[in-house]
Amino acid sequence: MSKFSLFGKFEVQEGERDTMVDILLEAAKSMKNLDECELYVVNISESEPNSVYVYEVWSNENAHQASLNLEATQTLIKQAKPIITGMERISTLKTRGGKGI
Repeated sequence: MSKFSLFGKFEVQEGERDTMVDILLEAAKSMKNLDECELYVVNISESEPNSVYVYEVWSNENAHQASLNLEATQTLIKQAKPIITGMERISTLKTRGGKGI
């Protein structure tokens, strides 16, 4: 088994972390019936008040790319853009397995 995985970080405007978390959790909810998205986890760090981390596992890279064109995803991207001050793809990974995968 080899899956396509991403670990990314969003930097947001001061005081907007909870808004970004809500947007990303809505994105996770919108992928509930999307079988190709196997894991979409939203994380925060108490030491970084303007950062939100996302870990995603997909059946393959094409499925991830296709998800970015979905209407629900595009709507959420438009909501998030005004508060995002930076984005970092920390790593692209090949998930080999484990609990929950």
